[in-house]
Amino acid sequence: MNERRPIRAKSGTNYEGTSTHNRRVMIDALRINGALSRADLARATRLTKQAVSNIIEELERDGLVTAGETVRRGRGQPSTPYRLVPEGAFAIGLQIDRHVTRALAVDLMGNILARAQATLPPGGPAAGARVVLALIAEVRSALAKVASQSERRLIGLGTAMPGPFGAGVGSSGDDPWMMEAWQRYPLLETLRSGTGLDVGLQNDATACATAERMVGAAHGLDHVICLYLGYGIGAGLILGGELYNGAGGNAGEIGMALLRNGSGVRTPLEHRASLASLYQHLEIDPAAKDAHEKIAQLASSDDPRMGTWIEAAAADLRWSVHLIETIFDPQTVVLCGGTPAALAGRLVEAMQPLLPSIADRRERTLPRLQLGLTDPWAVALGAAAGPISRAFDPRFSAILKD
Repeated sequence: MNERRPIRAKSGTNYEGTSTHNRRVMIDALRINGALSRADLARATRLTKQAVSNIIEELERDGLVTAGETVRRGRGQPSTPYRLVPEGAFAIGLQIDRHVTRALAVDLMGNILARAQATLPPGGPAAGARVVLALIAEVRSALAKVASQSERRLIGLGTAMPGPFGAGVGSSGDDPWMMEAWQRYPLLETLRSGTGLDVGLQNDATACATAERMVGAAHGLDHVICLYLGYGIGAGLILGGELYNGAGGNAGEIGMALLRNGSGVRTPLEHRASLASLYQHLEIDPAAKDAHEKIAQLASSDDPRMGTWIEAAAADLRWSVHLIETIFDPQTVVLCGGTPAALAGRLVEAMQPLLPSIADRRERTLPRLQLGLTDPWAVALGAAAGPISRAFDPRFSAILKD
């Protein structure tokens, strides 16, 4: 392999008792860069060649890494590139939204192998949980048909739903913006007992950021804020190469930020610039099966109602980007979520020019704002990436580079 090839990797450590961290560092380097030789890995991770060789052999035995054909370049020693085995691990991701639930299965590299969705029935989680469990079983069965070892290598179930978590729970009624009934329901316990899998939970914005980190615009970057635009609004925070959730799992709930309207009344950002506000503006039932398609069609047309909403929403989102940059100083802000691509593209265009901020530097190599995943399945994909991240990504906050 070419020794001058730039490689992105976390630092390993040669101290005793840190084999798990070093193993994760190696997997992370192979996921970000693709095939690498042992010399490449040693140079990038700062581990000894012997440590790298020991870990590579262990990963090969575990079916997570495989060797490619030996490469000979010039007079130097031949090198063998190693790559991750996609079939080394599988995970299932579940999205629970206000009117629909989606589930999909991915491999170690984030490739989608099976997926299905269902409409959530009225009656809240008591009835909806049965639909959710049936949907997971359907996807799990479909995965087993295309990957014979999927059950043995299925590492968990990731779940994503709108936040904030715990805020307002216990109040009277069910706030449609916050899905209080689902938050009060013992969802994780129900999923664990119904599937036998390890279950994790993220809010939908963090899940979308997880998807961007694995296969999207945030892949290989360490400081990215993913501005999630769906039924509500949130921000997934990738800080120092790790997802940041906050003390209560609600970090990045920017949709709850209060803004003053022309009359001086404070309203949350997501009541003004989310898909829910657009549905209200266009008088479209968000529970309708063709609601997403209607939005996409109107965004691709010259509909004046859509134009009015885009102009107002873009002004609020422009302020959001300014606030995000001022607080977090990211490499880039990624607009992502289940918003139709035509609408997301128009919003990004309408948000220009961005407000001045500390992120407006001459030496920038990435745009301050860019378009990411615009797919209704992005949240479920991020939910599925969650168990893979927990099992294989380095947690290096306690083991830093010099």
